[in-house]
Parts: sequence; C-alpha cells; structure tokens
Amino acid sequence: MASQIFLNLPVKDLDKSVAFFTALGYTFNAQFTNEQATCMIVSDSIFVMLLVEPFFKSFIDKEIADTTKTTEALIGISIDTKAKIDEMVNTAVNSGGKALKKTDEGWMYSWAYEDLDGHIWELIWMDPAGMPQS
Repeated sequence: MASQIFLNLPVKDLDKSVAFFTALGYTFNAQFTNEQATCMIVSDSIFVMLLVEPFFKSFIDKEIADTTKTTEALIGISIDTKAKIDEMVNTAVNSGGKALKKTDEGWMYSWAYEDLDGHIWELIWMDPAGMPQS
C-alpha cells in the first residue's frame, strides 16, 4: 500500500468547518465522521481529520496551539491552475476565512488563506518547465 497522509487539525465547531471546506470543493468520508471528527478528502492519498478541540486534546499532552497568536504549521497543497487558486481563496474569504500572502514568480504562483480556526493553507501552482535554471 502506498503511503498516505492523515493531517489532524483541531476545530472549534465541526459543522462550521465542514460547511467552510465543502464550499471550497472538498468532500468527506462518512465512514470516519461523527460528532467529534470528520475525514476531509484532499486527494487519493491525503486526508485531513478535523477533530473538535476536546477530542483532539485527548491525543496530546501539550496545549493546542492558539492560532490567534501563533502558527503551528503551513499546509501547502498543489492546485492545477492559478485561476482555481484565486477561486478557492476568494471562496475561503467569502466563507469566513482570511486571505494571506500571495506570490507570483511566473513559473510558481501561490496564495494562502486562513481557515475558520486560524490554520494556514497555502495553495500552490508550479510550472517546472518555467523554473529558473541555477
């Protein structure tokens, strides 16, 4: 079996988070969904487990990062086109998220957004053929 990634993120309100990410086009695996968690499908090998904070806390001994004061991670996801990145970030903002840094190097384009819980998602498009030669 090929390796898969399961990113676990704490969320304050599972229903609001599901609505937010559904607006961005993500789907969820009902088999791994209940009132405490859901499994968001990013690709065939990447999944994001959204866990309500008390349930998330049951897996750790440390405090949950306060994303209003600190960044615990930057989550980068490749996207097929620049236009799709713009569409997704604008949808995130219209759904309660916050647009962050945008970068356009010509061969690489990225734009980040913050979700409802302060997690930072960086959407990236690259054209390796256009990458500068060093």
